[in-house]
Amino acid sequence: MRQSCHRLLEHQQAGGEEPPLYSPVDQISVVPEHVGREAGGKLTRYAPTEEDEATLRELLLSLQRQVSVMSMNLSAKLDELQRGDRQLETTVALCEIRTQLQELTKSVESCQSEVSEVKRDMVAIKQELDTVQQVKEEIEELREYVDRLEEHTQRRKLRLLEQGLTFFLSYAILAAVLGMLQFGYNTGVINAPGRNIENFMKDVYKDRYGKDIQDDAVNTLYSIAVSIFAIGGMLGGFSGGMIANRFGRKGGLLLNNILGISGASLMGFTKISHCYEMLFFGRFIIGVNCGLNTSLVPMYISEIAPLNLRGGLGTVNQLAVTVGLLLSQVLGIEQILGTDDGWPILLGLAVCPAILQLLLLPACPESPRYLLITRQWEEEARRALRRLRASNQVEEDIEEMRAEERAQQAEASISMRELLCSPTLRAPLLIGVVMQLSQQLSGINAVFYYSTSLFTSSGLTEESAKFATMGIGAIMVGMTLVSLPLMDRTGRRTLHLYGLGGMFIFSIFITISFLIKEFFGYVQEMIDWMSYLSVVSTLSFVVFFAVGPGSIPWLITAELFSQGPRPSAMAIAVLVNWMANFVVGIGFPSMKALLENYTFLPFSVFLAIFWIFTYKKVPETKNKTFEEILALFRNSNGRLGYDRAGCMYRDSFRDSRLYGSMMNCVNALEQQLPPPPPAPVDEKHDSLSEQSSAGGEAGRPPPPLPPPRFPATGNV
Repeated sequence: MRQSCHRLLEHQQAGGEEPPLYSPVDQISVVPEHVGREAGGKLTRYAPTEEDEATLRELLLSLQRQVSVMSMNLSAKLDELQRGDRQLETTVALCEIRTQLQELTKSVESCQSEVSEVKRDMVAIKQELDTVQQVKEEIEELREYVDRLEEHTQRRKLRLLEQGLTFFLSYAILAAVLGMLQFGYNTGVINAPGRNIENFMKDVYKDRYGKDIQDDAVNTLYSIAVSIFAIGGMLGGFSGGMIANRFGRKGGLLLNNILGISGASLMGFTKISHCYEMLFFGRFIIGVNCGLNTSLVPMYISEIAPLNLRGGLGTVNQLAVTVGLLLSQVLGIEQILGTDDGWPILLGLAVCPAILQLLLLPACPESPRYLLITRQWEEEARRALRRLRASNQVEEDIEEMRAEERAQQAEASISMRELLCSPTLRAPLLIGVVMQLSQQLSGINAVFYYSTSLFTSSGLTEESAKFATMGIGAIMVGMTLVSLPLMDRTGRRTLHLYGLGGMFIFSIFITISFLIKEFFGYVQEMIDWMSYLSVVSTLSFVVFFAVGPGSIPWLITAELFSQGPRPSAMAIAVLVNWMANFVVGIGFPSMKALLENYTFLPFSVFLAIFWIFTYKKVPETKNKTFEEILALFRNSNGRLGYDRAGCMYRDSFRDSRLYGSMMNCVNALEQQLPPPPPAPVDEKHDSLSEQSSAGGEAGRPPPPLPPPRFPATGNV
C-alpha cells in the first residue's frame, strides 16, 4: 500500500499519465465516487477533477499516517517482546488469555446458577419456617386444650371420688357375689367328706363287680371327682366373655343359675342313684357354673362400683369365696353333715346360692357401662345409675363412660385373636394372666384341697386336722374383711407384694417343719413342737394369701381393660386360672408322693418369680378411672415406667418427651437458619459482571480455575 501511494504521488508530480488505482495486490475498501464498475465486475475510470484529486490526496495522507502509527505500535510491541526475553509466541499468549477469559465467563455463569439455587432454597426454607411456626402455634393451642381437658377431668374425678355406698348398690353387690360364694363352697366342700365319698365308691364298685376295688383306684376316682370341677371351670370361664357380650352381665348370671341348680341336684342325688358317675357329671356341671361366675361377677361389680369404692367392693368377691369355703368346712364336720348319710346333702346344698340369686338378682339393674357403651342405650344406663347412686346427678358417671368409650372406640368389638395380637393390649393381658397364675400356683389350692391330710401328716389327729381346716376358712374370712379398707388405701400392687412375700417366707417354714419332723421323729416333744409349727406356718400362709393374691387377681384383671376387650380378657384370664387350678388339683398328690417333705419347695420358687414380676411390671390402679388405666399401656406399645410406688410416670402431653423434642427442634432451627438474602440474585449477578468487566479493563489476572462451588459473598 505504501509503494502504491508513493507511485501515485510521483506520477502526479511528473504530470504523467495516471496509473491504475487498484492492483491485484493492493486493494482498498474505500472506492471514490468517480470510480465505477463494469458489468463483469471490472473497475472503470473516468477523468477526476481537481476537487477529487484534493480529496484523494487528503485521504492518502490520512492512510499514510494511520499506517505509520500501526507500524510504530508493532515495532514497539516487537521491541517489548524482545526486551522481555519471552519464550512464548504472541499467538500462543493471546490464545491462553482467550481461554482463561472463557473459563472466567463459565465460572461467572456457574456462580449465577448457584446463587439462583440458593435463592430458591432460601425461599423454600422460609416457607418451611412459616409452616413450622404454624405447627408450633397449633401445638400451643392443643397444649392449652389438653390442660383444660385435664383440669376438667380432674374435677370430674374428684366428684366421682366423693360418691358413697348406697343401699341399692349394696343390694346389687350382695346378689351378685352369691355366684362367688357358690365357687368357694364347691371348692372346699369336697375336702372334708373325702373318706365318706371314697367309702361310697368302694360300695358301688363292689355291688357292680362283686369284688373290692384297690386303694389306688379309689384314690384315682376321688381325684377325678376333685379335678373335674376345674375342667368344668375352664369351660365356663372361657365362655364367660361370649355370654357377657350376648346376654349382658346380669342376664348371664341369671342364666348361669340354671347350671348351678342342675349340677347341685345331680350331686345331691348321687347316693340315691347309687352311681358315682353322677357325682362326676354333677361336679363338672357345677364347675361350668362356677367358671362363669368367676368371669361374670367381678366384671359386673367393677362396672357398677364407684371409682373410690371399686377396690373394696372388688374384694367382696374374695370375701364371698372365703365365706363359701368356711361354710363348706363347718358343714362338713362329722357332727353336722360329714357322715356317710349326710355328705350328699352337703354337696346338694350348692343349690341354695343359685336359687337365692335367682330371687334377688332380677331386681338389680344391668351394668350401666354395658348398656351405654356396648348397647348404646343411654336412657337405660341413666336409669340404672340413678338407682345405683340414689341420685339424679349422674352426669359425671355418664361423661366418664363416654370418655372410656372414646378412648377404646377402635376396640369396641374385639375378638380373642385380636386381643392376643394387639401390641397395646398384650402388656395388660400378660399382667392379668400372671396375676391369675400367682393365685393358683402359690400353693393355696393344695392347702384347700388337701389341708386335712396335710395336717394329719404333720402329726395332728384326724379330728384336730378337720378343726384346723376350719381355722383356715375362718382366717380367710377375717383377713379378707381386714383387706377391704386397705384395698383403696394401700393399693392393689402393694398388698399383692406383701401377700406374695409372706407366702414365700411361710412356705419355707412349712418345708422346714416337715424336714425337722423327719430327722427328729424319734423325739416325741420335737414331734409335738413341729406339729404346731406346721399348723402355724400353714395358717400364716393362708393369712398372707387372703391379704393379696386371694382377691387382687380377680379385681385387677377387670380393671386393666376397657369395656371393649374386657370380656375377652376376663375369659382368657379365668381360663388360665382354672387350668392352673386343675393342674394343682390333679398333680399335687403325685408331687407330694415324689417330693415328700419338699412338697412346698416348687411353690416357693413360683412365689419368688411372681413377686419379682409384680414389682417390675404391675402398675397401681388405685383411684384411677378405666380411661386412665387404659392410657398407661398406650405409651410406645406398652413400654412403661413406674416409680417405687408402682405409679407410672406422668404421661400428659405437656410433659411428653416428644413434645419437648419437637419444640427444641423448632427453636434451634429458627436460630441456626440464615435470614433470606437482602438483594435479588440478578443485582448480584450484575455487580459480579461489572466487577469482572472492571477487572478486565484494569488488566487484573483471572481468578484461579476451577472456581469454588459456593463462593463467599465478599469474594464474589
